[in-house]
Amino acid sequence: MMPEFIQYEFMRNALAACLLISVCCGVMGSLVVVNRLVFLSGGIAHASYGGVGAAIYLGVSPYLGAALCALLASLVMGGISLRAKHRSDSTIGVIWAVGMAAGIILVDMTPGYNVDLMSYLFGSILLVPSSSLWLMGTLNLMVLGWVRLFYYDLLAMSYDEEHARVMGVPVRGLYYSLLALAALTVVTVIQAVGLILVIALLTIPAVMAEGFARSLGTMMIWSVLLSAVFCVSGLLLAYSLNLTAGAAIVMVATGGYFLSKLFGRMRGATQGY
Repeated sequence: MMPEFIQYEFMRNALAACLLISVCCGVMGSLVVVNRLVFLSGGIAHASYGGVGAAIYLGVSPYLGAALCALLASLVMGGISLRAKHRSDSTIGVIWAVGMAAGIILVDMTPGYNVDLMSYLFGSILLVPSSSLWLMGTLNLMVLGWVRLFYYDLLAMSYDEEHARVMGVPVRGLYYSLLALAALTVVTVIQAVGLILVIALLTIPAVMAEGFARSLGTMMIWSVLLSAVFCVSGLLLAYSLNLTAGAAIVMVATGGYFLSKLFGRMRGATQGY
């Protein structure tokens, strides 16, 4: 007997979106975590709100505006980070704030504005159209193809950047392409959990996977699986209890994270005796 929720097209789309974003989120999240780019990714996510505001003001797709603004922000932040890593956090914070402020001002200036901003701040995975699923699938192919092509270069850059340069790895090009794909992943995940919660879903599964994975590839696989479990579980929880899906997904992921930490401590204490 087919579960009741599967009978609704919006739930089928939402489940498909959960599985699709889990792939790009797990793979790119692993690279973001091992390269210590969590704060920078957060800056990209919040700066993209400027693109949302500009798109609403111009009457075009908010997600297109967010994607373009996120890509621009990733290149600017990446350039600053490469030139002055010790001062990049303050500059990223400024761009983060300016993007949010610009988005809010542009939304305020939009004549006859009637768009629900909550869907961008906290996600609207139950409203994901079929066209977005194709875009998510395309992004997954891009991410997987890029990782497959440059896996060993990415491995070298992620764990020993200086050695990678000596070995002739194109670190600068890989760094910019990593940030660009991270920016597109952030915009994609925004549809599921929103601007406010996107970094949690991007990093929690990867951090958990890093704790027991013995290679970058294994970490990516586990991160994808954990992302899928959290997304689907959170979606079903939200459907059952009439909760906001994005928040439910992140709370499930957070609960899984703390349970894994608790289990790790208990196991360590047991082995200590």
